[in-house]
Parts: sequence; C-alpha cells; structure tokens
Amino acid sequence: MSIDRLLSIMATLRDPEHGCEWDRAQNFASIAPYTVEEAYEVLDAIERNNLSDLRGELGDLLLQVVFHARMAEELGAFSFADVAEAIADKMEARHPHIFGGQDGAMTETRWEELKAAEREAAGSKSVMDGLAAALPAAMRAGKIQKRAARDGFDWPDRDGPSAKILEEIEELAAAENDDEREDEAGDLLFAAINLVRKYGVEPEAALRRANSKFETRYRAMEEAAEGRFADLHLDEQERLWLEAKASLGKPSAL
Repeated sequence: MSIDRLLSIMATLRDPEHGCEWDRAQNFASIAPYTVEEAYEVLDAIERNNLSDLRGELGDLLLQVVFHARMAEELGAFSFADVAEAIADKMEARHPHIFGGQDGAMTETRWEELKAAEREAAGSKSVMDGLAAALPAAMRAGKIQKRAARDGFDWPDRDGPSAKILEEIEELAAAENDDEREDEAGDLLFAAINLVRKYGVEPEAALRRANSKFETRYRAMEEAAEGRFADLHLDEQERLWLEAKASLGKPSAL
C-alpha cells in the first residue's frame, strides 16, 4: 500500500545511522511551522480550484502527519496507526446517527454538543478549553465568541456589537501610548469580528476574501499606472482605484 511505502520512507529518513541529516535533526517544534504552511497551501489550492495542485498539497500535508507520528513512535508515545485509529474512533463517536443507531441529522449545534461532551469527559472545566492558541487570531476570536454565545453570553441582536465598535474606535483614539493602542486595537478588532459573526459570516474567510480583493485591485492599479503608481499624487491613485473597482466589479467566491 502507498501509505506503508510512505511510512517506510520516513523511517529510513529518520534512521539514526543511515538517514538524512536534516530529517534526523528535526523535532516537533521545528516541523510545526511546515505543518501549518502545508495546511494553508491545501487551502490555497482549494480556493484556486486546482485539483491537480490539491492532490500534491494533500500529499505534503500527509507527510507532515507521518513525520510527527514517526517522531512520536521513536519516543514510544504513539504510532501512525494509533493516530488513524484515534481519529476513526472520534468520527464514529461524533456521528451517532450514522454509526450508533441514533435518530436525527447532524447539525452544527449537535456537533458542538458532542465535542463539548468529549471535553467534559476529558476533564474540561471551561467552555474555552481545547481552543488551540496557535489558531489564526480572527478564527480563534470567532470560536471564542461562539462558545460564549452557547452559554448565553451574547448580544441579543446586531445593535450591541455595532455600538461596541463605535465605543472601541473612540477608546483607540484616546489611547495615550503604544501599549494602550495595541490593547484598544485588539478590542476593536474583536468587536468587529463579533459583529461579523452576528451576520453569520466566518471572519477568517471574510478577511481572506478582502485581502484577495484588495490585492487584485491594487495589481490592476499598478498595471494601469505602467510602473509609475508610487509617483502619482493621491488624487490620481484614488482615480485608478475607482477605475479598478468599476472594471473588476464584485468578485465571485474566492
């Protein structure tokens, strides 16, 4: 099987005597950034709708799993087979309507209830337990807010978070030093994500879309300016921006 071949290749690369010097020198911490990078490259291939690239990027991501599992096996902690078995057990437990004979369709609420039950069984004491600190900040903020909302700690409508944004803008303007400005800027961003969430929009996806839209329009301005964009007066740059907006229109799903 292909997975057995990949596991064998990784074992060879990590061999203490005959393996690759670079692979032998790695540990969980040194490999972690590559794992995150490969996950984002998978996302990039999906957003570009390039299935050929997606196949390759999924392979790169799988290699990261194999790499981490191999290092854990060398420490006597767990193996790749243990990883696969654990996720198989978890997926069966989280789909009782499919594997457990229970009635009812899977919903986001039911999914979160099952995850909460798992956390409680593992000794969790807070609804915030289990939120990875390394998540992108916008994504983590949205998850924090959703968990608080499930406990009833949430604005009843959009007016609350809208007013909160205005309040945070004023507090940011009144900040007197860099530390205060960073603190208030964080509160403003958190409030903006809260409002976005109340509209049912995923903040990380929305921000990625905005980044892509701005970059596309900026490139169009640069092309229209024929390499002179940075030398143009702001009024002229604004004119090119409006032209880029008009010519490109509203983007389709990015």
